[in-house]
Amino acid sequence: MIANITIVGGTHGNETSGIQLVRNWQQFGVPSAYKGLSIDCYLSNMAAIDANVRFVEEDLNRQFTPALLARQPQCQEARLAHALNQQWGPKGESDIDLLIDIHNTTSAMGATLIILQADEFHTQLARYVKQQMPEANILVEDEKPPAEHAYLCSIGKRGIMIEVGAQPQGVLRADVYDLTERMALAILDFVKAYNSDSVPELPPCDVFRFIENITFPLSEDGERLAMIHPALQDNDFAPVSAGEPVFLSFDGQPQTWQGETIYPHFINEAAYHKLHVAFATATKAQL
Repeated sequence: MIANITIVGGTHGNETSGIQLVRNWQQFGVPSAYKGLSIDCYLSNMAAIDANVRFVEEDLNRQFTPALLARQPQCQEARLAHALNQQWGPKGESDIDLLIDIHNTTSAMGATLIILQADEFHTQLARYVKQQMPEANILVEDEKPPAEHAYLCSIGKRGIMIEVGAQPQGVLRADVYDLTERMALAILDFVKAYNSDSVPELPPCDVFRFIENITFPLSEDGERLAMIHPALQDNDFAPVSAGEPVFLSFDGQPQTWQGETIYPHFINEAAYHKLHVAFATATKAQL
C-alpha cells in the first residue's frame, strides 16, 4: 500500500519543469482523479530556485548518503539536507511510501524514469510507465543499494526520479513540461492500480542499467582536449559500439569508443561541467 506520496521540485533550482509542476499543483490542486491519494507537493531548495541556479554551494542531490547525514553539515545544501532528513526521515525510517523527485537535463534524454532497484514494485512501475508512455526511457541505477545513494529521493521508503530533457537550465519549455506532467500522472495512475491490486499483467520492458560515468580527455593541467563528437551529440540511449566516435579532439581527430557496446546518456550535460563528465554509460536489459 502506497499511503503517502511526496512530489518534489526544485532540488536543482534551475530545473524548471518540476518547479512549475509543483507550483501548479500547489496552487490549483492535484488533478481530481488522484484526490484519493495522499500527495504532498514540495519545493526543496528555495534559495537555489530564487537565484535560478542548480545549487548555492553544493549539489543538494548528492547530500543524502548515511555518512554525510551523520556528519556536521558544512554548507547551505548540507544543512538543508539534514533538515529534510529530519522532516521526512530519518533515512531508513521514513513515513513517505514513495518520494518522486523531478529533474530536467540539458541532454536529449526525453522522458526518463530513474529507479534505484529492480524489485517487484519498481519492475511493475517501470512496465506500467513504459506501457503508458512507449517513448519513455527507464534507467536503472542499482549499482549500489538504494540506502547508499546520495539522492534526495532515497530518503523515502521508495524513491524515484523523473528526468526530462533536453531543456536549457533556467528555461521552461512547454513540450518538456508536458512530458514531465505525463510521466508524473502515469506514476500516480500506477499507484492507484497498485493500491487496488489491479495492476495488469504486463510483458517485460527494455531498460538501461547504469554502468559508469565517462570523463572528457584532459591534459595534465586539467584542461579539456576534446568535445563530444557530432555523431554522439543528442543521441542519448542510442547504442555505441567499439570503433564508433565519441569525442572530437580540438586538432580535429575523432576518438573512438573502445569496449563493449554501451548506451550513453546524460550526453554533454551542462550541469556536469565542473566534474568533466562527458556522458554516462549503460547496458540494455529487460525487467
